[in-house]
Amino acid sequence: MALSFQQIRQSIQGHVPDRLEPGRETRQAAVATILRPRPNHTEALFILRAVQEGDPWSGHMAFPGGHKDAVDRSLRHTAERETFEEIGLDLSQHASYLGELNTIRANPRRTIDMAVTPFVYELHSDEFTLDPNYEVADVLWGSLDDMISGSSLTSAEFEVRGRTEAFPGYGVDGQVVWGLTFRMLEQFFSLLDPRRDPPT
Repeated sequence: MALSFQQIRQSIQGHVPDRLEPGRETRQAAVATILRPRPNHTEALFILRAVQEGDPWSGHMAFPGGHKDAVDRSLRHTAERETFEEIGLDLSQHASYLGELNTIRANPRRTIDMAVTPFVYELHSDEFTLDPNYEVADVLWGSLDDMISGSSLTSAEFEVRGRTEAFPGYGVDGQVVWGLTFRMLEQFFSLLDPRRDPPT
């Protein structure tokens, strides 16, 4: 059965998100999980991060987003500001805000305490133009139905802390969504279907 936006809205609106209490050294960040309906499935927007030295997520698939700045009114504002800066999409104009997911502590390839909060949006239409900045190599759409059903589940090898290991992920147009973004998707899918067994 295809995911419905009624199901997604009800699941998110009834969710009370877990928010990690930031410590003095915690860097807070936020991302936008942007969804759009298609005739037979629901898609989510992903960015392929440009390869940049010093970026622990260089070249990875991710949701648009970034660190909270002093000018941001809230983490939700961070997600919306970063989305506009990274891909030129104004969520306040082209999407409806659905809700907040649990904050997740990141595990980057360097010693840093980072907490990332996903915020979920539903696009109204396709009447917009994306304009990726230098941080974004590409913008891709992935089927959430294929992910939650397991049909796009895959694995790939990545180097983490000097060791190459195989990690689970979802295939999207020749790329693999893994790591932190994979964990965010699994949280989202568990919210939509609490009986679902997470992949290993």
